[in-house]
Amino acid sequence: MSTARTTPRPPTRPQAWRDVVQVMGLPVSVALRGRHAGDEVARAAWRRAQADLRAADAMFSRYRVDSWVSRHNAGLADPADAPPEVREVLALAEAARTASGGAFDVRRPGPDGRTVLDTDGVVKGWAVHRAARHLTALPGTDACLGGGGDLVCWTADPEGEPWLIGIEDPHDPTRLVAQVPCRRGAVATSGTAHRGQHVVDARTGRPPSGVASVTVVAPDLVAADVDATAAFAHGPGALSWLRTRPDRGGLVVWADGGTDLVR
Repeated sequence: MSTARTTPRPPTRPQAWRDVVQVMGLPVSVALRGRHAGDEVARAAWRRAQADLRAADAMFSRYRVDSWVSRHNAGLADPADAPPEVREVLALAEAARTASGGAFDVRRPGPDGRTVLDTDGVVKGWAVHRAARHLTALPGTDACLGGGGDLVCWTADPEGEPWLIGIEDPHDPTRLVAQVPCRRGAVATSGTAHRGQHVVDARTGRPPSGVASVTVVAPDLVAADVDATAAFAHGPGALSWLRTRPDRGGLVVWADGGTDLVR
């Protein structure tokens, strides 16, 4: 899961309407500008987006005993009988494990030695990406939906004024290391700034060293979120691995404060 923050910054004009709610244990924010910003059509779309996020939480949360993931980890749910949404997320996770050479994996040893699922590294980006469709469908309206700092950006006019995304400095979250213009795509950051060393390299079971944060810009948030976490898990190899990923841009901030850009 990504934890260093990416935040929408208004370019030359302010956002017309925004809201923040707590869903999936995360602050989830919406910013709209244009035709439907703040009207009842937009508010209805926002309610549908929140409903999608709550449904994802009910299915994948490790903190709810009745979620599918918790029941699976208790030996009460079989992947062969899983709902379509679970099968989709597990397929994305397996593709990420393969692409990362095993550095990213949603399966890990549990306290009793059994393998358990922790889908957080996939499901946040997947859920926010799905929820965003309710907002990007609003005619003549630009939308930016963020979950825990990872963002889906959309401009109704593909050549219109972009959203400007601020990337926090993981060494000093009160300042930015970069700003990224984004019209139709996603930005995600994984790092230590807000939750410490919570990402591990699944090949070793240990937190990576040498890297403070990785930001990825991609066509969709599923790809951006997973690749930011996978690149971070590679530690010293974050930059070289990220450069192998198609249709990605990014910024690696190293533990010593240095930065490298991937175009």
